[in-house]
Amino acid sequence: MVTSTQGVDNHARTSKMLVRCYSAEIMKRLVAGVAIALAGLNAQAQSPTPHAIVLHAARILDVAAGKVVSPGEVLVIGERIVAAGGRVDRPANAEVIDLGDRTLMPGLIDAHVHLFLHPGAEDLQTIQENVAQRVILAEVAAKADLMAGFTAERDMGTEGAGSASTAVRKAIDAGLIPGPRMRMSGNAIDITGGHEDAIGYNSAAHVPSNADYADSAEDLVRVMRRQHKEGADFAKIYETGPDSLTDGALTTPYQYSEAELHAAVVESGRLGAGASNAMGVAVHCTGEPGTGLAVDAGVASLDHAYFLSDRTMAEMKSKHIYAVPTFAIMEYFGEHPETAGAGKRFEAMQAFHAAQFKRQLEAGVPFAVGSDVGPFPHGTQARELALMVKYGMGTAEVLRADLLNGARLLGWAGEIGELKAGFYADVIAVEGNPLDDISALARVGFVMKNGSVFRRP
Repeated sequence: MVTSTQGVDNHARTSKMLVRCYSAEIMKRLVAGVAIALAGLNAQAQSPTPHAIVLHAARILDVAAGKVVSPGEVLVIGERIVAAGGRVDRPANAEVIDLGDRTLMPGLIDAHVHLFLHPGAEDLQTIQENVAQRVILAEVAAKADLMAGFTAERDMGTEGAGSASTAVRKAIDAGLIPGPRMRMSGNAIDITGGHEDAIGYNSAAHVPSNADYADSAEDLVRVMRRQHKEGADFAKIYETGPDSLTDGALTTPYQYSEAELHAAVVESGRLGAGASNAMGVAVHCTGEPGTGLAVDAGVASLDHAYFLSDRTMAEMKSKHIYAVPTFAIMEYFGEHPETAGAGKRFEAMQAFHAAQFKRQLEAGVPFAVGSDVGPFPHGTQARELALMVKYGMGTAEVLRADLLNGARLLGWAGEIGELKAGFYADVIAVEGNPLDDISALARVGFVMKNGSVFRRP
């Protein structure tokens, strides 16, 4: 039997041993932690400076001034531009890429694309191709657009693939696949029986819509919250359709009231509060009264904008709401119609839109550039800028609409769209001078995005 005194002594001795062991363990951990920290600092001190690249070409585009400077150079270190102009300082051991008789300019911006679409029947793609297949095709489309010089894009609806666009954007951002900087909407939002609701199919077959249903202000908010959770950057809403052009007059039914659209705009502001990518609501909107309702609600852009009333144009100028014309898609449909009659309808709509575009220019409507690429081949959408010039917009103004306004619309103002110190190194080189010949944008020989070279001559 152990006495109580002996028990106290044994307990004391045990406690002292535990304290010594615990202290020793703490010291070992502290020493190990200090060693790791010092090793990290040493590695950081010995890490090489970021790779410097100097791009040299015959010319460089000053977007804001609407002029070119000869010669042109851009100094890139890491993912950012350090200097740009006629000449730049060349750090020791900098890599010099001589691009010859080309013009250096910012990467192009397409504010209306569909990565998940390709030429062919749009309504059947959702039915015949599963989401996994469509994601693969979207990756191929993203690469084609980047190689054509489009380093930033806004995807205006996956056409039934839901939030799969989030996965594509994340893969691009992680460097797993090549593609532009992306702003994604996920599915567009539509009313029951609306613009993209599988009209004409057997309703008993339950053919899925290419959009998400919302039939009230409350529905719009609910859908936008779910899409935001799934990774959407903004909301794309169908406000008009179908369109009819008769005796020179466009008619198109509206789908949401001003109050419903306003609720969506307010919710978009709440979801994007404090975020750099708060871009508001983009609407598919072709004519009155839908265009007027959307402008009154305060949307960010009217895409297509075939017809705008005088009042709507004045409000767009006052509120700085962008029109995104999308001429290239209509030209393609006119040249590749399913029937002769369809081709004539597309040609008539294009002529009508071109005439209205001149009115919009005269009224001072702000423009961004979007092609609606997807139903026509990805990588060919530089045609959109050429058509805007063809239909009356000055070349320098088209470039400003694409690069300056596009950067604002996509929420990257001050980061892309110009070759300036501190901006992301999104740089392309085109053959010739785009101010003299806008078709030069279709002759891209060099592409850099985020400081990485994706295409060389």
